[in-house]
Amino acid sequence: MEEVTEGVNNMNISDSYKKNRIQVSNTKKPLFFYVNLAKRYMQQHNEVELSALGMAIATVVTIAEILKNNGLAVEKKIVTSTVDMKDESRGRPVQKAKIEILLGKTANFDELMAAAQEERERERERENGDVEEQS
Repeated sequence: MEEVTEGVNNMNISDSYKKNRIQVSNTKKPLFFYVNLAKRYMQQHNEVELSALGMAIATVVTIAEILKNNGLAVEKKIVTSTVDMKDESRGRPVQKAKIEILLGKTANFDELMAAAQEERERERERENGDVEEQS
């Protein structure tokens, strides 16, 4: 019992909880919610880990490809595995596929994000200018 207590005391919290991990579901949030969240995580932590089970794997791959194709991210690591879970309807154990994709910032990530922010601000100014002219 002492070994277990010692192991728990020495356990690194970041092993079980990572600040830069996004666990993706394809039922809870729209795709671009996760894309924008991943951008924010990369700004804060320089990298983001996207994780999904089963049918949500396609969503994670799509998010990673959007970030890569826009020049914002590079793949650092991809891990696939299976996870034992209990089937809710039948009550028996089943295996689910799992994927974890670690993405890092590209060299020009910050300037691309700054350019996108400037474009959004210009768009807002144009919208506000149009509103003032109409009234």
